[in-house]
Amino acid sequence: MGQPTGQEAGERAYVAMIENARALLPRLRERAARTEELRHLPPETEKDLHDAGLFRMLQPKRIGGAELEYVALVDCAELLGRADASVAWNFANLASHHWMLGMFEQKAQDLVWDRDPDVLIASSFIFPAGRATRVGGGYRLQGSWPFSSGVASCQWNMLASVVSSDDEADGIEYRIFLLPKDDYGVLDTWNVAGLRGTGSCDVEVRNAFVPDYMTIAVGDLAGGLTPGSKINPNPSYTLPVFSLFPYVLSGVALGNAQACLDDYADVARHRISTYNHAKLSDFQSTQIKIAEASAKIDAARLIMRSACIDAMADACRGHVPSMARKTKYRRDGAFSVNLCTEAVSMLFAASGARGLFTTGVLQRQFRDAHAINSHLAFNFDAAGTNYGRVALGLPSENLTL
Repeated sequence: MGQPTGQEAGERAYVAMIENARALLPRLRERAARTEELRHLPPETEKDLHDAGLFRMLQPKRIGGAELEYVALVDCAELLGRADASVAWNFANLASHHWMLGMFEQKAQDLVWDRDPDVLIASSFIFPAGRATRVGGGYRLQGSWPFSSGVASCQWNMLASVVSSDDEADGIEYRIFLLPKDDYGVLDTWNVAGLRGTGSCDVEVRNAFVPDYMTIAVGDLAGGLTPGSKINPNPSYTLPVFSLFPYVLSGVALGNAQACLDDYADVARHRISTYNHAKLSDFQSTQIKIAEASAKIDAARLIMRSACIDAMADACRGHVPSMARKTKYRRDGAFSVNLCTEAVSMLFAASGARGLFTTGVLQRQFRDAHAINSHLAFNFDAAGTNYGRVALGLPSENLTL
């Protein structure tokens, strides 16, 4: 037999990564309550994700990463989300930052990965939270950013900021700044109802100097060649980052919803009604709830995966998607996660008082579903409005696209 083709090798690497993720599920389920109690990932969970190679699934091959296609992020996040949404959320966030770093200048990549190719990088992409000023050789950055998931485990952070200018004619510039841990402080603010185990604390920067090569303009991430393309020629590093941003995390909602459906169906198969001793599986209402929830979840999966596969096909052809296509990605990302949230809410309501017990997983799945849905990327009003504007010939209001 000859050597496998590049496509065959990629498919084998994908299958191996999926199986690595699947093997972790029993352990992650067992630790879910402890993860919530800690408010961050247990060290053994973080080690499991490292050992399985999951954090490096989108990292360039030249660094030793798997360099899988973007859809693999949705698929692995879904699997992990079936066990614990907090673990899946941090996995997806932190894995995506290796992908994004592959688009920075080589000097930035070398500075981070030459020290440790396994290093974890946090983020907060809330641009108005920061203010940067151009100075010789780089920028001065300050600000306070919320929701930096998994930050306690990370040695670096990607922080988004508006660049200030004295000249209004320069317009608004959005950039991302890559800072080492010594340049920012972490504030323990993560006391929340859902996704409790993500440790998504605030970070604060006071007048840090960031060299030019440790920043990247959002315009360089809008699709097409990036500063990192010279050394990372895979089309993955030309994808439009913020157009596809919902799919970094959408698989978490999908896995959480699928787990909720699976658990509901399993209980319904065996449970007897307290009031009339009838089997729940014989109730038409139970059957309809399973049908409706599964339809929502299956539709969401199809939407998520299709968006990623279509975007990758465009990148392989060297095609940069239009603004209409970009706003469609954002619309569909929000819509698909909303479908997952609707499915979980419906199953929670159908479960009656059983869902209220904190000893069960249903209440956590419900809380996590709504925490995921609260992310701005999944706000359908925002994504839908912008899609509608562009469809009607008006300019996009999302400056990151």
